Order: sequence, then C-alpha cells, then structure tokens
Amino acid sequence: MEAKEKSFDDIIKELHLTDEIKLNDIPKLDLYVEQVIGFIEEHMSHVKRNEQDKLITKTMVGNYTRDGVLMPSKNKKYNRSHIIMLILIYNLKQILSIEDIKTLFSPIMKDMSTTSDDVIPLEDIYSALLEIKSDELEGFDELVYEKYKLIQDKLENVATKDKDIAEIFLTVIMLVAQANAQKRLAEKLIDKYFKI
Repeated sequence: MEAKEKSFDDIIKELHLTDEIKLNDIPKLDLYVEQVIGFIEEHMSHVKRNEQDKLITKTMVGNYTRDGVLMPSKNKKYNRSHIIMLILIYNLKQILSIEDIKTLFSPIMKDMSTTSDDVIPLEDIYSALLEIKSDELEGFDELVYEKYKLIQDKLENVATKDKDIAEIFLTVIMLVAQANAQKRLAEKLIDKYFKI
C-alpha cells in the first residue's frame, strides 16, 4: 500500500464511520431530557468535529418538538422512540433542513404524538439505516483513494512545487461536489414524492 493510500486509510478510520449506536444499546426505559442528551453525547462523541461541539441541546429538543419533527415527551420523559428519532434527526440534518426532515417523515409517521400507526416502525427505520450505512461505507476508503488517483493522474503534467497540497485540495473539492449532488438529489426526491 502506498504512503498516500495508507494516509487516506488512517484519516478515514479516524472518522469512525461505522461506529453507530446499536438498537439494543438504546435504553428501553424513559429518560429525562438531560439523560437523553448525556446518552447521545456519550455514544456519538466520535462524530464531533471539535471537542466543544454540541450534538444536541435542550433547546434543539424543544424546537424539534415545536416544529413537529419530534413527538412530545410524556411527563417530561423521553422514551426509546424519542432517542431513535433524535439520532435520525441528527444524521439527517447534516444534509437536510428541519423542514425537509419533517416533510420526509410526514407520510411515514402519520401522527408524531404516537408511533402506533407508523407506515414503517421507527425501530425498523433505524435498523435499516444502520444496515444501509454499513453497506455504503464498505470500500469507502478504496473509492476515495481511487478518486484521489484520478486527480493525481490529471495533475501529472502540472508543474507545481506544491503538487501534494493541490491534489488534496482537488480531492476536497471533488468530495464536496459529490456531497452536493447527493444532497440535491435527496431534496429533489423529497420535493417530488413527499410534498403533498
């Protein structure tokens, strides 16, 4: 393995992309909001870009409930479904707006105050997400390195003393372009199939 491929592999490992909260790790007993926040912070700290970043706050939980994206608590306690939904919201809001998330869940979870009439049970959605993410991330490091090699090939005849940084720069641009294309496709699918 070349040094650059090893370097990319190390950086991707630092992302902990496959470290997820398993369904059976989510508490089955009701928790107060501070306990929910503590649970999420403890189990998802690896996704923070900076140590001081907050994954979720009391204000966010209140806003999600007011916006109709999160079902209201019962006696100020949050159950397993709330925690699953908060994890899903966190993942989705990295790309989608809260309004898009609400639109996306509207036909799936008919009434946010209950999970009894969901088209797909919330736990099944979460399990499917974990499986899909795992499948998608298999070979991710190889794919990124492949794209990096393409960029190296394109810059082969470019004369610059800082070729390494130029290659990394263009790799970042390429990753952003791919993420943007996928984001736009997700938004278009929401607009076409979920907005009524």
